[in-house]
Amino acid sequence: MKKIIEVKDLVKNYGNFQAVKGISFDVFEGEIFGLLGPNGAGKSTTLEIIETLRDKTSGKVYVDGHDLDTHPNHIKKIMGVQLQASGYYPGLNLTELIHLFNGLYNRHTDVMELLDLVNLRDKAKAKFKELSGGQKQRFSVATTLINEPKIIFLDEPTTGLDPQARRSLWDLIRNIRAKGTTVIITTHYMDEAEVLCDRVAVVDNGKIIAIDTPDKLIDDLVSTGFERPKSVKAATLEDVFIHLTGKSLRED
Repeated sequence: MKKIIEVKDLVKNYGNFQAVKGISFDVFEGEIFGLLGPNGAGKSTTLEIIETLRDKTSGKVYVDGHDLDTHPNHIKKIMGVQLQASGYYPGLNLTELIHLFNGLYNRHTDVMELLDLVNLRDKAKAKFKELSGGQKQRFSVATTLINEPKIIFLDEPTTGLDPQARRSLWDLIRNIRAKGTTVIITTHYMDEAEVLCDRVAVVDNGKIIAIDTPDKLIDDLVSTGFERPKSVKAATLEDVFIHLTGKSLRED
């Protein structure tokens, strides 16, 4: 498999505080890779360095074979970044916002085709501020695709969403990967990482403490004799909720 991101001995210091302590990992082309960790673990700093949004102290980063130190502008052109808090002109409708992004990226994205991808065709003339939380998140993901990136970064994309909207976004992420785009995601929902990610890296205190497929990490824990405090049921309460209320999105 081709490595599309290579991180080697990455360090980030803020004065005397070391936020990232020599992290190394690879991301393979076409996978969904999760970066997991508690708040303050260093995962957001790591991603912001790869995204060219923050300077590193030392170490090397290569994206699609290009050195971050010498080709940052090329790297910016092949990635899309969706942040936790995305700022859009609230008074513009979605069509106008996509045209704006087309101008910024010098692209000619088909507006309706893009909105169809994220199930927002019927909101083409709606202003961003009028959208529900789930719709705003899906539109935010859509804007990361306008420059036809090889890699997209999604920072806690389902935080605050109801179960239907959350699972709808899961489907969208899978569809994006199916088109050949590499997806890097951060999330505090371990069930989300288990369902979506091909591999995950667990970051704590500025270091990677585990990296593998979710299944392998779970099997390794079980092999130590670990047992859950209560029996594992064949379904979850979220499954019950979805079954009772339906999978369709409830949006105004």
